[in-house]
Amino acid sequence: MSERKPYRSDLTDGQSALIEPVLTAWKKRHRSVNGHQGRYSMWEIVNSILYQSRTGCQWAPLPNDLPPKSATYYYFGAWRDDGTDRQIHELLHCQVRERNRRLEDPTQVILDPQGVRVVTGGPAVTAGKDAAKRVPGRKRGLAVDVLGLVIAVTVLGAGVHGNAAGITLLDQVAVAPGGPVSKALVDPGFKNQVVMHGTALGIDVEIVQRNPEERGFVPQPKRWRVEQTFGILILHRRLVRDYEYRPASSASRVYWAMTHVIARRLTDTNTLTWRDPRVAGA
Repeated sequence: MSERKPYRSDLTDGQSALIEPVLTAWKKRHRSVNGHQGRYSMWEIVNSILYQSRTGCQWAPLPNDLPPKSATYYYFGAWRDDGTDRQIHELLHCQVRERNRRLEDPTQVILDPQGVRVVTGGPAVTAGKDAAKRVPGRKRGLAVDVLGLVIAVTVLGAGVHGNAAGITLLDQVAVAPGGPVSKALVDPGFKNQVVMHGTALGIDVEIVQRNPEERGFVPQPKRWRVEQTFGILILHRRLVRDYEYRPASSASRVYWAMTHVIARRLTDTNTLTWRDPRVAGA
């Protein structure tokens, strides 16, 4: 680790140790021809990605004591394209499930899409407008387990029906590492098309209906977990809107944000809120 003053988004030594096996193995597979180890450590690259995720800053204004845009974006893109971001997330995901006395691999998931606005000037070809919610942008779909941990992510244009997000998520869940998922809970926004697709994959898709006698917001059993996860993700300002040119980058941002959350849980590290008195003088 460098001698600079740490940012609150930095990984601690204990958190770095959790992902060390994946990054060390990646570095061994990508040795420079001339033996050069690179100017920046892998941990500082990760800290740079997490800083941007948490604060929502643009690429160019990254702090001068973190790796610059050129280096950070290179590794962000490389890890996005070869699945390293998901491999790191999967490693920690299994550990936190075992810590909560759950099987390493889930058998039940909850699916839900969320409309997010894209930044002004974003590519129209990968965006759209949600006719129901009237949100111009993209549709971010999640599949989470009963602990609210992310199993799969899909990012589509907001004009695409929720069924498309549900079908894509089911396809990802069906081939996810580990044991088979046998049950998926969805809200009434999903139609029979998703149920039939789940049946073809061997997944029982249950549409959870709301009690018509209930008034106001009432959390649905188990289904509230996915809403909680959406709320946690929004604490990472880069995810408040969709700032990414490529949908794949948007999905990668979700995995990095959840990796940060899980690493804190595994090391019993509390996240200081922006209103915490200890943060005021930071």
